[in-house]
Amino acid sequence: MKLILAVIRIAKMQETKLALQEAGLPSFTAMPVTGRGNGHGDLEKSDQFDAAHKELISEMPRLKSKRMITLVVADDKKDLAVETLLKANQTGTSGDGKIFVINTVDSVRVRTGETGDITLD
Repeated sequence: MKLILAVIRIAKMQETKLALQEAGLPSFTAMPVTGRGNGHGDLEKSDQFDAAHKELISEMPRLKSKRMITLVVADDKKDLAVETLLKANQTGTSGDGKIFVINTVDSVRVRTGETGDITLD
């Protein structure tokens, strides 16, 4: 089993939900998160600040609102899940997000006590 964590743009949430549904991966959890990557967003492109203000603003770590999706899939569905998330979220610009794939030891369905891959369906 693999735990997949994907941090994506808020504006891509609807497209991501539909893509996961169509791929046969409808079960996931989404939550609002804030964070930042290496970039400074669109600050370099902005005309509303002069160079001194851009330098001052760029020194302050700014957190951006994102969505984090978590899903657990069987090992044989890992590539499908990652490809689906990439297809739905990749714009080729800074801020597209990140996908993390983590090994998962087990899963337990609380209602029945079942364990393993059967709990993922």
